[in-house]
Amino acid sequence: QVQLVESGGGLVQAGGSLRLSCAGSGLTFSGYTMGWFRQAPGKEREFVASIIRSGDNTYFTDSVKGRFSIARDNAKNTVYLQMNRLKLEDTAVYYCAASTLWALSGASDHYNYWGQGTQVTVSS
Repeated sequence: QVQLVESGGGLVQAGGSLRLSCAGSGLTFSGYTMGWFRQAPGKEREFVASIIRSGDNTYFTDSVKGRFSIARDNAKNTVYLQMNRLKLEDTAVYYCAASTLWALSGASDHYNYWGQGTQVTVSS
């Protein structure tokens, strides 16, 4: 049974930082492109970042470029999302997801497995 478990969310002031982690089990982690998505209240889920199997290439939505980074440790079956200079509009539930695609993707329907999400709240 595949499981993706996010952690690291919480309450942070605007301008602060958080690092999210997503631990995978029940899958050959290094064989999956990994992604992070988020969903704010009343809004649709949106793509945040993606990283290919080797970790060599990444892809970000425009609104987080220069502020967020994504990395993975295949030995630990974990993907990370480092979020810096957080803004109020970054408040959302953040989900990690795993895709069997070889390429980077921002399309949610390209992802096969999803975590339960972790809440990130940015306050003023």
